[in-house]
Amino acid sequence: EVRLVESGGGLVQPGGSLRLSCAASGFPFTRAMSWVRQAPGKGLEWVAGISGRGGTPRYADAVSGRFTISKDNAKNTLYLQMNSLKPEDSAVYSCAKHPDYLSGYFVPSADTRYDRVGQGTQVTVSS
Repeated sequence: EVRLVESGGGLVQPGGSLRLSCAASGFPFTRAMSWVRQAPGKGLEWVAGISGRGGTPRYADAVSGRFTISKDNAKNTLYLQMNSLKPEDSAVYSCAKHPDYLSGYFVPSADTRYDRVGQGTQVTVSS
């Protein structure tokens, strides 16, 4: 059974930092993965993606230069380091798995299909 369990969310002041983790199980972790987020009243927004082999990632324009996605294949864990947080970054953040047929070197983007999304962890940026 595929499981994606996020942690690390919380309340942080504008300009602060958080590091999110996603513990994955039930599938080979050498797969493309992404972080997505959903703010109240809005749809799911792709944030960042990384290939199964951990190559050069891609980021949404809204977070580029502030967020860093990484993965540890030995620990089956995906990370999102978030710096210089803004109130508009407040959302539920989830990790997403992409289909197994994608190459291990494929770097996902906003258009790449997901086949599983975790339940998420709440991030609130407020003073």
